[in-house]
Amino acid sequence: MIKNIELEKAAYDFKAKMPLRQAIPLGLQHVCAMFVGNLTPLLIITSACGIAGGEFADLQVTLLQSAMFVAGVVTLVQLFTIGPVGGSVPIIMGTSSGFIGVFNSVAASMGGGVLAYGAIMGASIIGGIFESVLGFFLKPLRKFFPPVVTGTVVLSIGLSLISVGINSFGGGNAAKDFGSMENLLLAVFVLVVILIFKHWTTGFLSSSAILIGILAGYVAAFVMGFILPTTGVTADGVEFTKAWVLNWNKVAQASWFAIPKLMPVKIVFDMRAIMPVMIMFVVTAVETVGDISGVMEGGVNREPTDKELSGGVICDGLGSSFAALFGVLPNTSFSQNVGLVAMTKVVNRMALASGAIFLILCGLIPKLGALISIMPQAVLGGAAVMMFSSIVVSGIQLITKEKMTPRQLTIVSVALGVGYGMGANSGILAQAPHALQLICGESGIVPAAFVAIVLNVLLPKDEENA
Repeated sequence: MIKNIELEKAAYDFKAKMPLRQAIPLGLQHVCAMFVGNLTPLLIITSACGIAGGEFADLQVTLLQSAMFVAGVVTLVQLFTIGPVGGSVPIIMGTSSGFIGVFNSVAASMGGGVLAYGAIMGASIIGGIFESVLGFFLKPLRKFFPPVVTGTVVLSIGLSLISVGINSFGGGNAAKDFGSMENLLLAVFVLVVILIFKHWTTGFLSSSAILIGILAGYVAAFVMGFILPTTGVTADGVEFTKAWVLNWNKVAQASWFAIPKLMPVKIVFDMRAIMPVMIMFVVTAVETVGDISGVMEGGVNREPTDKELSGGVICDGLGSSFAALFGVLPNTSFSQNVGLVAMTKVVNRMALASGAIFLILCGLIPKLGALISIMPQAVLGGAAVMMFSSIVVSGIQLITKEKMTPRQLTIVSVALGVGYGMGANSGILAQAPHALQLICGESGIVPAAFVAIVLNVLLPKDEENA
């Protein structure tokens, strides 16, 4: 009985030793919470660049494999630290979804292809180094990022992703059968399964609801292949394969074991990508400060120290540069896992590390990457709509963590109204300089963050009794 009590206490102590039989399931719970979110941005951006299939099918599998490997390595650095790199905080790292809007904009402005993807990698290397430098000077900069600013940034990230999620919900807007009843019903089925497991089960099943929903989506698509026609004909009389059909040949052709490839695409340094991406790295530094604050308050019941925040942001930046060398999008702290820590209070480093090691092992098995790459967009959409909307809710929670005053209401209102509104309706910038169009992109995250930071500096502080 005493032994069980000790094990329970270990789960709630960051540096305590835990037996593997408990650490591994707790670590896998974290992996389940972030596994899909870690790969979703790659699926979306490779599709935006036009390197999601055909002659680039092998490249996409390689990138998905590397995304799992990199997330595991960067998480271990965040947990155990290497010198000043890493905050020694219970954070799981993974591919950031916050950059999707900016990268979509870069891909569109550069005409897509491997060149655009290489430019995204080049910009990520420089941006990651820039963010790590910010991390070293975080203590004097911290006053510029109160919860009202970090919350507004997180909220705008979530808002910018909802349209991406709903596009996948319909089967992917590049699909010939976009918005078909088959795609919509498949997405709704996945969403319903997620809701059932999230709210009508407890423990491991509840925490793994998104993973279970996606597995159910694969099964449903497999069954649909037997009872529904898998091809359709366009208005021009061209036959096409429907978006929900599983391409098992891709999995069969993938190997069982492979070392992740260094620089699978040629890295390109192009200012059209570098400028907007560097600004986005300032935004992601703000988001990481918010995530670390959230995980320390939710899991350990205290504010993070300056050293923890600084090390966390440095790891965020250098981890993103490291990821780009393997062709992977920037790595950052995962908001889904912050919510999981706040809910379970399990902060043990060994538990989280066991999850990171599982990710590294997955990164050595290309067949797993291939299996994920054939996921129908509608299945992804059923999960993404809920995942991306939960980021909006996280932003609202951060904003309302402190009492809402007229000053805070003004910051949030103007940042979302002018900043996010300008980015979400990018046509308003059609006559503006091209550099401004690139920086604001189509996501609205960068202008919203900029407006929130500037207003927080300029507006007079509220009186104590306000």
